[in-house]
Amino acid sequence: MTPGLPQLPHTLVTAAADPAAGDSIGTPTLWAVSIAGVLLLVLLDFLLTRRPHEVSMKEAVGWSAFYIALPVAFGGYLWSQHGGTIGVEYYTGYLVEKSLSVDNLFVFMLLLAAFAVPRELQQRVLLIGVVGALALRGVFIALGAQMLQTFDWTFLLFGAVLLVTGVKLLKDALSGQDHTIDVSRMRSVRLLSRVMPVEDGYHSTAMTVRRPDRHAGRRALTPLALVTVAILATDIVFAVDSVPAVYGITGDPYLVFATNAFALLGLRALYFVLEGALSRLVHLGYGLAAILGFIGVKLVLHWAHGVWPSAPQVPTLASLGVIVGILAVVTATSLAATRGGRDAGGDDDAARSKPHAVRGR
Repeated sequence: MTPGLPQLPHTLVTAAADPAAGDSIGTPTLWAVSIAGVLLLVLLDFLLTRRPHEVSMKEAVGWSAFYIALPVAFGGYLWSQHGGTIGVEYYTGYLVEKSLSVDNLFVFMLLLAAFAVPRELQQRVLLIGVVGALALRGVFIALGAQMLQTFDWTFLLFGAVLLVTGVKLLKDALSGQDHTIDVSRMRSVRLLSRVMPVEDGYHSTAMTVRRPDRHAGRRALTPLALVTVAILATDIVFAVDSVPAVYGITGDPYLVFATNAFALLGLRALYFVLEGALSRLVHLGYGLAAILGFIGVKLVLHWAHGVWPSAPQVPTLASLGVIVGILAVVTATSLAATRGGRDAGGDDDAARSKPHAVRGR
């Protein structure tokens, strides 16, 4: 992600509001300031987690509020400086990425439980996962921008990726199977175990340790290193559909970067706020499948419009309405479904027995 990133027209808005070819809000100054801001926030998060401690609900809520207020305020700035079309694209893209990030959190929750990560170390693992996701999204955003600029069929490709992912999510949600993670069967864990010995317990934030009485004096990996690699591996899969999803909302790589960065930065704090509620979102898989499928169709229609001008296109404002509606419905139905289990004395057992579909394992 550099100031020299290819600039794309906003090809995914309505024809009446379509800016001139080559128009983009991503000036070199805006790119530089935004990237510097993201790096500063990441550094701040590392400073906050340098001393392992269990995160209180007050701390998690405070930082979550900050990381929600910041992108909302930034969207207001974009709206005032660049108009309503850019503002709607930004807010729609942010909402899509934030929704997908909740699914990321569910996978992180499974991994932290599978590796029995102590609560005082969980935020450090989550932060490393967020940094890895930011780096990978940057690579995918740059590649996606270049592909969209060079190949018209990229819209069709991105649409197909989202449709396939949406179908997989729907199948997983319909199966109702309990999603768990078997650490011993993860390829990344098995590969690392062959390269270096693995220590049994955690040693604060250390990734490797050397104990003269163990492993013939060789340096060994700690479980913290294993869970970190596992989370980084899942980041790759998340980037495959997250970046095309937001490119289905806007063709401006700067807006794609901004929405991804803001959606990811607050994940560490949001995890501890939603940790208990995540298991109650039993219908989230259906909602994410519907959202990805909708955006996939939107991208295919955009490609078709370039080939056959009579093919319809979906305005960004209409996309925002559809996405908000889907999220509202699945949240309401999830809470209603799990409330029945709680009222019957299940204490969230109903929610835990059928968690929503999980991507990227």
